[in-house]
Amino acid sequence: MTARPSITVVIPARDEVVAIAPLVDEVAAALTGKDYEIIVIDDGSQDGTDRLLHTLSLRNPRLRHHRQLQSRGQSTAVRTGVRLARAPLIATLDGDGQNPPDQIPLLLAPLEADVSGRLGLVQGQRVGRQDTRAKKWASRFANGLRGWLLRDGVRDSGCGLKAFRRDAYLELPFFDHIHRFMPAMMLREGWQVETVPVTHRARHGGRSKYSNLARALVGIPDLLGAAWLIRRSGRPVEVAEPRPEIAAVTKESHG
Repeated sequence: MTARPSITVVIPARDEVVAIAPLVDEVAAALTGKDYEIIVIDDGSQDGTDRLLHTLSLRNPRLRHHRQLQSRGQSTAVRTGVRLARAPLIATLDGDGQNPPDQIPLLLAPLEADVSGRLGLVQGQRVGRQDTRAKKWASRFANGLRGWLLRDGVRDSGCGLKAFRRDAYLELPFFDHIHRFMPAMMLREGWQVETVPVTHRARHGGRSKYSNLARALVGIPDLLGAAWLIRRSGRPVEVAEPRPEIAAVTKESHG
């Protein structure tokens, strides 16, 4: 691995001792032939995830890990990983295994092909979500409300599969749960955003860190704060659009 890889994959993980080892292996397989590193941020795990990551890093020189002694949330974990990253392009996915790593190249491709340098974020949009009916309903409601308030043109900003420019991300204002509003925040800063449909699968193990009620309770104040930040900027916001060749697929998304 060179001193400065071209891609850093950031994985926030909390109590994912069952899922993390196969996930790291899948990321490596998905990026065969590319110059990359993997950074796993252990967000205060209590199940031995940190010890397993140490063992995995001894046999995989591309894997780095950082432990947050107390859980500080997904947004903070992602930001920590991005700040530690050495590559100009970042890909993220959740540590529970529901985001298939073989989708990462699909997200990176538009950034790698961008000659304008203005494409800041490629946002995954889950197709065929493998979640409970209640969780899918809650997500549709939240995405509908967010879309109505933020007008960012993105139907699934909560998808953990994203690819973006490191420098663009570091321009964003930081607040807890910003990972749910990254498309709107990127557009606020003048970056372009595209969406790409991605597959989704059932969890490898463990359980969700959020209940549907908890998502709603923390999401509404954050949404109002994001809307305030956008209006405060004074910049006109262009909505994100799906790539033309895949637009027809996005209608299958479960939001």
